[in-house]
Amino acid sequence: MDPNTSNQGGHTALMIAARLGHESLVALLLDRKADLMRRSPQGDSALMMASLQGNLGAARILVDRGAPVKQEGWAPLHYAAFEGRGQMVRYLLDKGADKDALAPNGYTALMLAARNGHTEAARILLQDDADFRVASADGATALRIAQARNDMVLVELLRRAGAVD
Repeated sequence: MDPNTSNQGGHTALMIAARLGHESLVALLLDRKADLMRRSPQGDSALMMASLQGNLGAARILVDRGAPVKQEGWAPLHYAAFEGRGQMVRYLLDKGADKDALAPNGYTALMLAARNGHTEAARILLQDDADFRVASADGATALRIAQARNDMVLVELLRRAGAVD
């Protein structure tokens, strides 16, 4: 079977194995020349799927085999921050992910963490000097997002980092 065969939704076996955290299958598929650069019709890569689910072992294999952590548009770091996958956020930053990259919706990883109340992910991003001053086209910042959610823990974390109203 071709290791790049996809299901009806356009997801390859590698994407599915990465999403589910099946590390040995990820390695086997890559050994069989599965295309780690391939994207689903929605634009998701295997690394993005591993990041979304917090499957660190699968992500390590993919990155070690050449999967990019930096990319235009949605990136693995956006997915990890959106879901509050703190260990994945730390790993991707350590591997060179752009902490202040804008997603297509105009949000950074820090703003996405704030949107969903993921304090640990936000803390890790701030420790890596993520820019809390970045604002979306409609003026949203991580602080404003946290305030709108009435997430006082995250508001205080952002203020301690230097964010102001």
